[in-house]
Amino acid sequence: MDVGELLNYQPDRGAKRLRAGDDDDDDPRNKKAGRELARHLEGDDSEDPSGDRKRILEKLMDDDEDADDQEGEPVDESSVKKMILTFEKRSYKNQELRIKFPDTPGRFMETELDLNDIIQEMHVIATMPDLYHLLVELNAVHSLLGLLSHENTDIAIAVVDLLQELTDIDTLHESEEGAEVLIDSLLEGQVVALLVQNMERLDEQVKEEADGVYNTLATIENMAEFKPGLCTEAAQQGLMQWLLKRIKAKIPFDANKLYCSEVLAILLQNNDSTRELLGELDGIDVLLQQLSVFKRHNPATAEEQEMMENLFDALCSCLMLAANRDRFLRGEGLQLMNLMLREKKMSRTSALRVLDHGMIGPEGSDNCHKFVDILGLRTIFPLFMKTPKKMRKAGAADKEHEEHVCSIIASCLRNLKAQQRTRLLSKFTENDCEKVDRLMELHFKYLEAVQLADKRIEGEKHLQQRVHQILNLRGGSVKVVRHIMREYAENIGDGKSEEFKESEQKRIMDLLENF
Repeated sequence: MDVGELLNYQPDRGAKRLRAGDDDDDDPRNKKAGRELARHLEGDDSEDPSGDRKRILEKLMDDDEDADDQEGEPVDESSVKKMILTFEKRSYKNQELRIKFPDTPGRFMETELDLNDIIQEMHVIATMPDLYHLLVELNAVHSLLGLLSHENTDIAIAVVDLLQELTDIDTLHESEEGAEVLIDSLLEGQVVALLVQNMERLDEQVKEEADGVYNTLATIENMAEFKPGLCTEAAQQGLMQWLLKRIKAKIPFDANKLYCSEVLAILLQNNDSTRELLGELDGIDVLLQQLSVFKRHNPATAEEQEMMENLFDALCSCLMLAANRDRFLRGEGLQLMNLMLREKKMSRTSALRVLDHGMIGPEGSDNCHKFVDILGLRTIFPLFMKTPKKMRKAGAADKEHEEHVCSIIASCLRNLKAQQRTRLLSKFTENDCEKVDRLMELHFKYLEAVQLADKRIEGEKHLQQRVHQILNLRGGSVKVVRHIMREYAENIGDGKSEEFKESEQKRIMDLLENF
């Protein structure tokens, strides 16, 4: 019998977050420590291999029975403390034996299996977020972070898997207090820097290690969603540099590349610090290089299209910073976007957005002049005259298309000077001033929309006036109505959750302010 197969066997530890297309049979947790230890065993001739293998075989065959016993135990504060204590003991024992016998894996391989097992058992803590404080108080968070640099990458991946479940966003919202304590402790321990260091040594050609990268990104996304303020710190701890390196890596498109583009877009949202850092790391050039692929070719799959949109979102966010507009200009971003508009591929709609962001305001003056120099007016005015049918099919609304095109032309009218401005104005005189006619058509179209909105608002005011009129006729008072509604708000049941109760109370109080 192949000992490697026996060592790869692990009892089922429960469900985990799977990537699309993954099967339960391929769960990397079933292969974690055994795979690495099998390699050690095959190369270790210093100890009696048959004795070591026999002990591990007996241990593995008992795992299912142990797991069944543990499933029957209730999860409470006492059991969690016991579990954390066991984890600390096994971690310390493994570390001690690794230091004492660094060249004889047979001496520490059994402790490695024990450590892997207890890490899998700790997944149950993710079902009790109100007990997260125990992980902090008993120093388990510090120990887990230390294992991210464990010599056996399978142990590090097991820790990442655990962190991903502990930080699951739905779980975090079940206990805000417990989640806050855990996240703060992780950040204090420089969790992002340690996660990045671990990802740098993982080989994504190995499925389990690719899953480890995916779960690392999921952990970071969970923390960023719960605590958006950590994006700046995360980017500065090496995450931004790693994401850019991974995105531009010349390897086939996969789920991890898509996830990298998503996390990058999240880091850049409403954050000038991360935008500036990306610019300093030549991130604008990286984004333009990756997007240039879609100049003449449409994305092959829906997932690749999503990645393309994420990269466009990231580029638009970066162009909110004036310094990045200069980098965009020097990197020939205007030329690329102009070509995308001409090629009539799926990227055309997003290219319009990028041009709008890059040319708007006084900071976009240089880009406006360059846009005219590269004959961009020949590209933008046909789009101004009519929304292409292909854009409608791509899901872009007429309003969105017209907004971006009009904004680009308005930016040019504001920023252009001398000869370039004359060239722009001459466009409006061509073909019997047809572009002026189109401009007036759009003006009356949106004027009508504004007037309809005003009528709706006026109708709401009329209803309010009618209520006040009836109250005055009946000797009533607005104060009485407000008092009743406040009393009603205070006595709302919590429904599904306390969060629902608070949001409903806020909604009612906001309505009262306008009554």
